[in-house]
Amino acid sequence: MTVTTHKFSSEQYHLMAIAGVFVPETRLELIKGEIIKMSPIGRKHAACVAKLQYLLHQNFANRSIIWTQNSIMLDDGSEPQPDLTLLKLRDDFYAERLPIPEDILLIIEVADSTINYDRDIKIPLYAEFGIPEAWLIDVNNKNLIRYTNPNLRGYKNTESLDGSDMASVLGVEIAVKDILG
Repeated sequence: MTVTTHKFSSEQYHLMAIAGVFVPETRLELIKGEIIKMSPIGRKHAACVAKLQYLLHQNFANRSIIWTQNSIMLDDGSEPQPDLTLLKLRDDFYAERLPIPEDILLIIEVADSTINYDRDIKIPLYAEFGIPEAWLIDVNNKNLIRYTNPNLRGYKNTESLDGSDMASVLGVEIAVKDILG
């Protein structure tokens, strides 16, 4: 017996949300046509996202938009919700449409219980769509993995950083200890 799955489009996903198919408090994202239930946000995860948001605001507030735990549109079947996304400035602050790959400067995923999913599913997905840089913050092991040079098979360059290192993005150096601390 063959198992068949149904893949959803972004439009179908949004129509289901409008129709009340999903429990309102449930955090969901659309990945390659599949509706994925996201894990609850724990204390360490929330604190790390708050620190990152603060640090990004200090360094990029006048030249980019900091998009926190909101959807981005990679294609018609993928609408992930990264923890943080650094976006090109737009006058409408993306009110007219979700950010698309060409708008994205950096994606950051913070992981405590979802490290395998983020590393094996989401990071390669970002590379496939040409996102120039992605960071994966492992709050349990206190490291930051920096991914650059995307292609269809993943990121060509991977760099693992710890609290003694500096992470460079768009010409700005950020102390990893300030993120992980």
